[in-house]
Amino acid sequence: MGNPLSIDALRARVGEVIGTSSWMLIEQSRIDAFAAVTLDHQFIHVDAARASSTPLGSSVAHGFLTLSLLSCAFH
Repeated sequence: MGNPLSIDALRARVGEVIGTSSWMLIEQSRIDAFAAVTLDHQFIHVDAARASSTPLGSSVAHGFLTLSLLSCAFH
């Protein structure tokens, strides 16, 4: 049996659905609360009006907030 992490083994899995979870709505209030706890008040996270003028078009969740919610995906 070959290495399951080899590039060929990974290429063979392209398009395969793995590790899915339920959708979770990340509301602005959660982003604002995370900003308050982490003291990260970058406008792209907490100022929806100003963030709407960026190429992203809206505010975005903190990377660490997204990462911290991974535990919810395993329920």
